[in-house]
Amino acid sequence: MKYSVLIVDDEEGIRKSLASVLEDEGYAAEAVGSAEAALEKLADRRFDLVMLDIWLPGMDGLAALESIRALAPPPVVIMISGHGTIETAVRSTKLGAFDFIEKPLSVEKTLLTLQHAVNEIELVRSNRQLREELGGRYEIVGESVPMKALRQQLALAGPTNGRILVYGESGTGKELVAHALHRLSRRADRSFVEVNCAAIPEELIESELFGHVKGSFTGAVEDKVGKFEQADGGTLFLDEVGDMSLRSQSKVLRVIEEQRFTPLGSGATLSVDVRVLAATNKNLEEEIGKGNFREDLFYRLNVIPFYVPPLREHAEDVSALTNYFLAEFARAYGRRPKHFSEAALGSLGRYRWPGNVRELRNLVERMVIMVPGDRIELRHLPPGFHHEPAAARGAGMTGGFASLQEARAAYERDYILRKLEENRGNVSRTAEVLGLERSHLYRKMKSLGIAAGEP
Repeated sequence: MKYSVLIVDDEEGIRKSLASVLEDEGYAAEAVGSAEAALEKLADRRFDLVMLDIWLPGMDGLAALESIRALAPPPVVIMISGHGTIETAVRSTKLGAFDFIEKPLSVEKTLLTLQHAVNEIELVRSNRQLREELGGRYEIVGESVPMKALRQQLALAGPTNGRILVYGESGTGKELVAHALHRLSRRADRSFVEVNCAAIPEELIESELFGHVKGSFTGAVEDKVGKFEQADGGTLFLDEVGDMSLRSQSKVLRVIEEQRFTPLGSGATLSVDVRVLAATNKNLEEEIGKGNFREDLFYRLNVIPFYVPPLREHAEDVSALTNYFLAEFARAYGRRPKHFSEAALGSLGRYRWPGNVRELRNLVERMVIMVPGDRIELRHLPPGFHHEPAAARGAGMTGGFASLQEARAAYERDYILRKLEENRGNVSRTAEVLGLERSHLYRKMKSLGIAAGEP
């Protein structure tokens, strides 16, 4: 890519020689002799970089720098001066200059400074592109009443520092809501740090959250920065907070209240500024009654409650979500766009989705990978989609199957799904109820096209 540079200097010789050098190095260079002329140029077209002399006739370079930095988006500005002082360099940097070069200009130093500035431009563009891609990845899809209400809640609560507790079944998109809240907040340009409280062993959760110093316990071979410190200035998302031990809950409560903590084995107290979001698929009020969750922590986290509905409660969004995932996976795998037939899409709309949006996403990914053509037919779907579940549940599944084997598979799938629902997606508990080994149930689920829910 050819980067454009505007040279602003009142010495004609410097303008010509510098423009010539930059053109030879692959830059598109233009030059003017005053700050006023530079501002006129910048009003007409955009430059990537500006090399700006401080001592100019009329408006000086520092005044011009303030005007240039007010442009949207502003170019990267490198100040140049033959009468530079440390005070001038510091002031120009505070006003937003990228760097400061003294005259007489060294070609080698000038080109090196420009290359550093180009690296900065590319990094900013890359970060912007990444944020846009992530924004698309975490888009809230759907035009149903529940999804519209959820987006309204996000718009109201996102820009605040209020603590939010997100409720919902596994696979509904609680993490998606947390990311959306962070993107809408004033902390969007800072870190979003996620902790899955259910996935970390109890003996390691405190080290994960608060960090530790080398030698503080067996296996602590080096210092570790905890999640609270990583999220300083940004957002910390405690996913499945209902699975955190009572001991860890006590420490998290204190950090939320005081915004400071001590890493394990350290004598130093660290202060942080963290917005805490949490999510759970449990009924925390029931857990409080059982003695599994602290009531005071619940009230600290539950300042603004969010409820993410299961997919069966906004089934009209299945079509939009399906098309969204089809486009996503076509891009990800470099495949031609596919589409579902009317019969297949109708079957998806009638299905109960015990695994919620995650199950739909997994199914669409499988179809994009495994179906060779551009059209996904009803016959390509797993057996449980070949009949209407609502009519078949408990009523005897007697028709609509091409073979006994297909009918048996559909019945087994429907029965296992109902048992999974009854046990809130817990595979171990479901296997126990069915009288099967856990590994056997997993194999059976895989063969029937059932996505395993989160325990």
